[in-house]
Amino acid sequence: MADTVTIRTDADTEHALDVLTSDGTNRSDAIRQAVLEAAVRRERLVEMKRAFLRHPMPAPDGVNLADDIAREREGN
Repeated sequence: MADTVTIRTDADTEHALDVLTSDGTNRSDAIRQAVLEAAVRRERLVEMKRAFLRHPMPAPDGVNLADDIAREREGN
């Protein structure tokens, strides 16, 4: 059995709903679809982050900017 969810809208949300329902889609279906699409985007982003973190980092090029800046601040 499906749960009922109540949301409070503001002007921006009402505009978004107007856009999403301009083709005749009812508000409930538009909201349901938007939630599902947002979840897919978030899952995709999480997977992209994980894939990026699995890649080996390239070898350092021998330049440590933090050390260079610290030396310059010390006057060396």
